[in-house]
Amino acid sequence: MEKIVEEFELYGKTYRYETGELAKQTSGAVLVSQGDTTVLVTAVVSKQEKDYDFFPLTVDFIEKMYAVGRIPGGYLKRESKPSDKGTLTARMIDRPIRPGFPDGFKQEVHIVATTFVCDGVNPPDTICVAGASAALMVGGAPFEGPAACVRIGRNVETGEFIVNPTYEEDKLSDLELTIAGTADYISMVEAGAKEISEEDMLAAMTFGQEAIAAFCEKQQEFLNKVNPTPMEYKLHEADPCIAERIQPYFDRMSAALKDADKQARMSKVEDLKAEIASENFSEEEQEAWAADIAAELKKLEKKAMRAMVIETGERADGRAVDEIRPLHIVPGYLPRVHGSGLFQRGQTQVLSICTLGMLNEGQRLDTIEPEETKRYMHHYNFPPFCTGEVGRMGAPKRREIGHGALAERALVPVLPSEDEFPYAIRVVSEVLESNGSSSMASTCGSTLALMDAGVPIKAPVSGIAMGLIKEGDDVVILSDIQGLEDFLGDMDFKVCGTSKGITALQMDNKAKGLSVDILARALKQAHEGRAFILNAMLKEIAAPREQLRDTAPRIETIHIPVDKIRDVIGTGGKVIRGIQDETGATIEIQEDGTIHIAAVEGKAGDAAKAAILAIVKEPEVGEIYEGEVVGIKDFGAFVKITPNKDGLLHISRMANGRVGKVEDVLGMGDIVKVEVLEIDPKTGKISLDRVDKPTIEGTNGSHDFDRHSKPSHTRTPRRRHEG
Repeated sequence: MEKIVEEFELYGKTYRYETGELAKQTSGAVLVSQGDTTVLVTAVVSKQEKDYDFFPLTVDFIEKMYAVGRIPGGYLKRESKPSDKGTLTARMIDRPIRPGFPDGFKQEVHIVATTFVCDGVNPPDTICVAGASAALMVGGAPFEGPAACVRIGRNVETGEFIVNPTYEEDKLSDLELTIAGTADYISMVEAGAKEISEEDMLAAMTFGQEAIAAFCEKQQEFLNKVNPTPMEYKLHEADPCIAERIQPYFDRMSAALKDADKQARMSKVEDLKAEIASENFSEEEQEAWAADIAAELKKLEKKAMRAMVIETGERADGRAVDEIRPLHIVPGYLPRVHGSGLFQRGQTQVLSICTLGMLNEGQRLDTIEPEETKRYMHHYNFPPFCTGEVGRMGAPKRREIGHGALAERALVPVLPSEDEFPYAIRVVSEVLESNGSSSMASTCGSTLALMDAGVPIKAPVSGIAMGLIKEGDDVVILSDIQGLEDFLGDMDFKVCGTSKGITALQMDNKAKGLSVDILARALKQAHEGRAFILNAMLKEIAAPREQLRDTAPRIETIHIPVDKIRDVIGTGGKVIRGIQDETGATIEIQEDGTIHIAAVEGKAGDAAKAAILAIVKEPEVGEIYEGEVVGIKDFGAFVKITPNKDGLLHISRMANGRVGKVEDVLGMGDIVKVEVLEIDPKTGKISLDRVDKPTIEGTNGSHDFDRHSKPSHTRTPRRRHEG
């Protein structure tokens, strides 16, 4: 194939599609760009059909550090496992692409997006969806495209929507809506927002759908130039007799599904499936048609569940379509931890734990994104036992990373600023039971944990997962979906927010023809559900705790002149380490002179603060100090009045009467009380006067004075400032 290029401009930004020169052994490869940000997206479709009961699609997003002119950090100097952002981008590509393949297509498909250039202006993620769509269609795959993805921002000053905002434009936006699909329907939505209304979110979605259609049109113009040859394939078709033998069990399947207890329901359904297989298929047929029988039994379960909802409005657990499962809410569930909250909704149970630390304990990011650190971290864990299963524990899977990111995004808009609350914050959500909506339970549990920890969040956040059953023109929207309704339904629509507005949402859609009107209904019903859950939470904890837990570090912030930072740190960090070792406090110094002092014990923090202030303190005339004699000359003694300041106590000011030799009155190491008499404005030299001067023998009112008989040689490590 010859090199084919399509360049165009949309919504004020330039784009480019190119194929025919790179990666020519793939099924299809497209080099896609926005500005100078360039990603190679390849698609390979295997020639063999797999005996799976699912579509075998794999998507990888590869972050190359050379794309931003950096060598990978850490000990290993090559890219290894993907970052969380890389994993989330791979999920973002997968979700709108997967619904575009026909049922029965069982050939493996592998999509790889490799970042070649990231210009620091344009993010690389949204163009990868268009690249994947174009690569599949260039290769002639049976993909119903074109598909595209856009990010919609909104300028907070003008209120105008922005398509695919740059990093700088994103900073001025109160909305980050990522929406993907085709010119005809929406298949995926991700959003973070600063408490915007449902009406504004719908307006952004409508605008986003129009933008997707414009990008799909440009992609089609590119494909028309390519004129790809459709690949030959066949869809897997099961033997019709399998469905004929299974469908008569519809009523029994409907009855088995009517149980509010997840484990009991699953047991009934699995027992019925095993019975159907053994009674209707020989051992040879079960072995030969294993995947087809499993798929048809799944269809039976799906058909029964959906018919129940559409025809009767009844759900498997007996709830009405807008009914929330029973709630159990316990803030402060655990002792000693900085904050915790148990949130249970039906058979989904999440325990969230909040930990506070110094700002330098935040996460350092080594990715192709401009963001280098992250102050707030939310981690979501989904162990096998939460679904009553046996499994291996290990690194978090894509689903866990995605759910953690959603809860994190939901809570970031309500967190206090670093100036208001100078802490790094980590929340871990442990899923202890799961029957749907665990990511929303983790959002609610994390709100409880933050409030229990005393984090002054701007407003509490609740979340709910909405579902959809759509059969033709019949549409039923479900509130607080359980696992069965997510698995067999048409939509998983998660909405998080405060009483004021939305902070995050995520949607995956399996139903083609999902309209904005349906989304509007879902958002309205979600608003009512969120409010119900939030009110229940506020009954248990109405506001963040006024005080941090005794086990949490107290962080006090002070500011020092930038030219004093070196004095506080000391040569090789000697001074600051000494303060930390002596007091037990932790000290963090920033380049602008901001110092954060953290200590669990208040006395330790106070001592560290006093030590730092003593170092940076500039003496003033009239102040009184107790200082150590650190130098003796014929004309007087040098007294250390602060850790970095000495003053001269002239021999004439050491005593009442004439002093013949300094050593007759003072010796090295003596502690003497002095007053700042004068500070030279040009040199900064300090002149001192002794307080409570002794009287020298031979003067009026004299008495014998012998400095060696006085206990003034006692050395102390600290000096007290009395001024």
